[in-house]
Amino acid sequence: MLRKIDWYIIRKFLLSFALTLGLFTVIIIVFDVAEKIDDFVEKQTPFNEIIFDYYLNFVPFLLNLFSPIFVFITVIFFTSKMADKSEFVAILSGGVSYLRILRPYMLAAFVIGAFSFMLNAWIIPRADKERVEFENRYTRDLEKEYKQNIKQQIKPGMIMTLQSFNYLDSFGYKIQLEHVEDGVLKSRLFGDKIRWNEEKQTWRIANYRIREFLPDGQERLLSGPYLDTMVPFNPDDFFRRQEDVQSFNMDELDQYIQLEKDRGTAQTFFYQTEKHRRYASPFSMLVLTFIGVCVSSAKVRRGVGKNLAKGILISFFYLFVLQFFTSMGTKGSLDPFLSVWIPNIAFSFVAAYLYFKAQK
Repeated sequence: MLRKIDWYIIRKFLLSFALTLGLFTVIIIVFDVAEKIDDFVEKQTPFNEIIFDYYLNFVPFLLNLFSPIFVFITVIFFTSKMADKSEFVAILSGGVSYLRILRPYMLAAFVIGAFSFMLNAWIIPRADKERVEFENRYTRDLEKEYKQNIKQQIKPGMIMTLQSFNYLDSFGYKIQLEHVEDGVLKSRLFGDKIRWNEEKQTWRIANYRIREFLPDGQERLLSGPYLDTMVPFNPDDFFRRQEDVQSFNMDELDQYIQLEKDRGTAQTFFYQTEKHRRYASPFSMLVLTFIGVCVSSAKVRRGVGKNLAKGILISFFYLFVLQFFTSMGTKGSLDPFLSVWIPNIAFSFVAAYLYFKAQK
């Protein structure tokens, strides 16, 4: 049952968090505009598209990505101010235990974490698709989206080799498709040109030749001017940027992970790490909130500044540990699940140590 002091802390928590988000929103927009202003001017980007198609979708994604750190800084800031006014001394003198004080903090962090997960899983991916389309139109140099010597397994038993592919006109040259079953080559398709049909979601192969290897050792040859085929591959897969993974909701992310597994690519680790990160991020808010209260609830002579400095130091260390293990997960050096949960587990022990220290 929440009491007046609980609502007092929750209100301070949420208002300070909103203020922090507002401040960082302004900073993010100022720096991003300075970086992309030349592209906007050169391509005569409409102002309403910059605001509604780009920043309205980009800023929430970036804020939500760093929301655990924003929560931590928020807790450090307003808790230090409460401690500086001796409010914690009054609360503890009234017979309230230190653990009981943590309840409204954890409740507010849980609400923010749950909302953050909903954003990560469903809301931001929908909005991020518009951001990606905007960047493709105005900020990405698609003239450089050209690849050569592509060789990739596109599904179990099917290997595609492509001499070159151009993203602008969706044209590829010198394609070869090999169908293998149980280590035995069953057929091989050759084509001079290949083009993607966006409307039908099919590939058209020009001047194709097919060699089928029959069980009796004979070969069957087929050829023709055109062949429309449902090759399970999209041109976007050639040029997909890793940061575009935010445009996948949880269902799409699961489907893409399975697709990458079927293709046997190393990108599987990256997408698995992203999936587990979405679950681990809300939990990290609880851990960092717990640490933030323990660090800043004691009154110090130097006021809020010392606690803020301590909090910023811890947040940088947390980001370093998180980035270190996440990079190991994305590269496959460590299990993706462990790579995102090890920092939370490690800092949970730090939180326990600081809690027992703060009680004294």
